[in-house]
Amino acid sequence: MTERLHFFAAAYSPASRTGDGGGGAEEGEDIEVLELDFAEALAMIRDGRIMDGKTVMLLQWAALDGPSARLRSQQACG
Repeated sequence: MTERLHFFAAAYSPASRTGDGGGGAEEGEDIEVLELDFAEALAMIRDGRIMDGKTVMLLQWAALDGPSARLRSQQACG
């Protein structure tokens, strides 16, 4: 695989949302926002509901080095 991917992850709150979806219509973008519990998203990888490699990689990053990893580390420390 020679494709280079860039992922962008950021914290947000319900107040940050400006609409139901995302993307610019003039750009031909139609982005669906789907919010899941992190454990549910990982379960969706296990049972095959999430099969897209890019999504799996982003969830793996979140589990190993991202916000979920930091939360687990903080909980383990006390």
